[in-house]
Amino acid sequence: MANRSGEHYDSTTIGLHWVTAIMVVILWGGGEVADFVPKGGWRTNGWTLHVALGFALVTVLIWRFVWRFTGRRRLPAADVNPTVHLVAEASHYALYALLFMTLAFGVADAFARGFSLTDLSSLPKFGDKDAQTALALWHGVASDLLIAVAFWHAAAALAHHYILQDGVLMRMAPERHPVPEERLESTDA
Repeated sequence: MANRSGEHYDSTTIGLHWVTAIMVVILWGGGEVADFVPKGGWRTNGWTLHVALGFALVTVLIWRFVWRFTGRRRLPAADVNPTVHLVAEASHYALYALLFMTLAFGVADAFARGFSLTDLSSLPKFGDKDAQTALALWHGVASDLLIAVAFWHAAAALAHHYILQDGVLMRMAPERHPVPEERLESTDA
């Protein structure tokens, strides 16, 4: 397998990847523990934060799609084995599809409930109790599947890094630029 350690995605692609990953983990974790918080201000604020971050992630996902098809740096396939490459591509498409479904169900659920974003504003309410229950269920199922596929994706990246040692993980790591020696000398004084 070829060593891809010298190839990097552009900084926008890398930033969008890691912002998405961090937001997905925070949103999934928050959604999993929110109902364990006693009813009241803390739970309400937790759900408000969850919904606001969910809408922010919608914006990040739109940005990712636009960037993916217009401006990103395209790198050659990391895997020379066509089967491995096909599995990698399928997992990326699965991640995008599950992210889209999770966000679509989440946004629909927020509107079905007429979710209050602050004490001053609320989303318009478009659903009854049955719609709210169904949307919340499908949002939860999609988010659990998303986190499972994301875990698989992360495990594969770590296997590339530690077992195959082929540089694939480093393609999505921010590039490190060495500090010029004259700057190092001026900080030593």
